[in-house]
Amino acid sequence: MTFVSRWLPAITETPIRKTALGIAGLAVVGGAFAGPAIAMDTPTPASPTAASVTADIKDLDKRAPSKVLDYQYKAQENFYYCAPAATRIALSAQGHTPSQDDVASQLGTTEAGTNSAEDTTRVLNKAGGSDYKTVAIPDTTAKPAEMDRLQVDIVNAIDAKRPVVMNIKGTATDVDGTPHSYEGGHYLTVVGYDDHGRKVKIADPANPNQSEYWMSTITLANWAAERGYSA
Repeated sequence: MTFVSRWLPAITETPIRKTALGIAGLAVVGGAFAGPAIAMDTPTPASPTAASVTADIKDLDKRAPSKVLDYQYKAQENFYYCAPAATRIALSAQGHTPSQDDVASQLGTTEAGTNSAEDTTRVLNKAGGSDYKTVAIPDTTAKPAEMDRLQVDIVNAIDAKRPVVMNIKGTATDVDGTPHSYEGGHYLTVVGYDDHGRKVKIADPANPNQSEYWMSTITLANWAAERGYSA
């Protein structure tokens, strides 16, 4: 397993359609692309309770089991542009394709990264006019209610044609057994779901050779622990 410590991707811009995962079993990508991101100071909104999401989870099984959005993939243009790239991927599903420099300026991105999901939420709402909200997963591991809330939030957002931007850190393994490692922090985009949101499709701007993969929602929730997401 090879870890890459620094990588400046070539610009790759591709319209992505509703296709199954085409790349699997590739080497893990190193964790220094994004630069460190700062976790949110205050959970916004507060962490959910089990009671608050039970009815929503039951409702998911009455809806369509899967959906994947059309979007335009473009790899991050430098090692610290993961948040601008992930945000741009989300905006492209709504017909907006600004430059990564433009998005970075709005996010306040520097070589140290982008501060938190609160910034991606702000820019997504400003540029796309959508009803994004910021959700924190404040502890070192996600609680069951937070896993359920992420599942509900992803299904609701994707059904409304809003990709979800995740702020993650550490290593997580996709459904094909391929690990993805971002020890310094990273942003990526959820562009679809399957099995009523128990599995999600990720568009990862770090490496065009691993631009898409599927992951369980439980794994994704723990990957976003101590950080959060815009949905």
